[in-house]
Amino acid sequence: MSTSENKIINCERGFVATKPAAQPEYSYTPKEGCCKLSVYDWLHDLPSINTNDIFEVRFKNTHKGFFRNVNNLALAKGDIIAVESATGHDIGIVSCVGPLVKLQMKRHKIKDNYEFKKIYRQAKPADVEKWQEAIGREHQVMIKSRQIAARLKLNMKIGDVEFQGDGTKAIFYYIADERVDFRELIKVLADEFRIRIEMRQIGARQEAGLIGGIGVCGRELCCAQWIAEFMSVNTSSARVQELSLNPQKLAGQCSKLKCCLNYEMAAYVDAQKDFPTVKNPLDTVDGLAYWQKTDVMKRLMWFSYDQRTAVNLIAVPVDKVKEIIELNRQGKKAEALMEHKGERGGGISAAAPDFISSAGEDSITRFDKKKKSNNKRPNRGRGNERRDERRAQPQGERAQGQPQQKPQEQGQQQQRPQGQQQSQDRGPRPPRNNQHRNNNRDRRNNNNPNANKGGSGNEAK
Repeated sequence: MSTSENKIINCERGFVATKPAAQPEYSYTPKEGCCKLSVYDWLHDLPSINTNDIFEVRFKNTHKGFFRNVNNLALAKGDIIAVESATGHDIGIVSCVGPLVKLQMKRHKIKDNYEFKKIYRQAKPADVEKWQEAIGREHQVMIKSRQIAARLKLNMKIGDVEFQGDGTKAIFYYIADERVDFRELIKVLADEFRIRIEMRQIGARQEAGLIGGIGVCGRELCCAQWIAEFMSVNTSSARVQELSLNPQKLAGQCSKLKCCLNYEMAAYVDAQKDFPTVKNPLDTVDGLAYWQKTDVMKRLMWFSYDQRTAVNLIAVPVDKVKEIIELNRQGKKAEALMEHKGERGGGISAAAPDFISSAGEDSITRFDKKKKSNNKRPNRGRGNERRDERRAQPQGERAQGQPQQKPQEQGQQQQRPQGQQQSQDRGPRPPRNNQHRNNNRDRRNNNNPNANKGGSGNEAK
């Protein structure tokens, strides 16, 4: 529920409350898009012929009921009404009228002889004001009740609280893995909030629908958006669709199997009606071919000649597999599978994929700024690069690049000692640079005045 200064949007019950500046009270309009209990009226463009006195009324979350219009009120979809309750009255919103109510009753397996509760009246401004006060208390009561349950050391989690329209009763939805004795909790909550208490246990799927979230598909959770009744999901749905039985991929945020596993199961069952059941390996000229997997939508079955590992897979059409099975029943061997799909391991498995995703191919640091190098001598490693290039060349290429030696020189090189041979391998020694030595000699001569005279100092004496 989101609130602003003059607007309140309650998606749990499906209404929008607006307060114009000139009016002191709120005006309420239904909001069907955000409430998962809304029913699409596909007879809205036909003349309204309401011959049924039963109306479907929705409350909070998955709470919905059927009530009888005993006072013959002129009600329409989206009206806020006061209905009968076990204690006092409750406030709800009409979600379905007319012939569609019969279909909804048939869907929920409710017969005509069911004892329906009454519709009292359309909600008055005083009823709506009291209803809004009760809605405003729900979140604070839920937080306080969680603290009380933790203080009593109860192994349970209170997921949501729903107040009755008159504010005299509240329903506490909780989740627990085992049986919980909450008799003491009911006494404490009744003394704390001065209301009647009703406890309802919900499962992990209902809790995920209450909390909400984003699924792996990138969309809002189906249980939080439109699913109101949960169907059982088992691993056979994954097997029919040839999915990997990985619990981490098949489980949703509720730690149960994803509800979307049932969405396309009927299409896969219908597509596999004419698929052959491969109980034995296919007998071919090259040997026994073992079935590995099936691509249902492309009508391909993948076989391998290795029973233990799925290597060198060969894709064979379903119709061709039927022909090979019929030949094996007659005691004949089929042709090699590679003749149908090119080389073994080729065919569809070696072709380019239909879709290529670039996710994960680039480095996550490709947009980072590179640090500037402080190396002022860029040519410093040029000698190392040349040396690496020489080492990378094969030995035969290096031998071709060097001049061939005469037989006499090769024999002399073999007779030399090891140290001389290594020095010869290094190549001719470059001439020594005597410029530095000549400069030092001139500097000494300039400092010594007797250096230019002939003979030494003792001879001058």
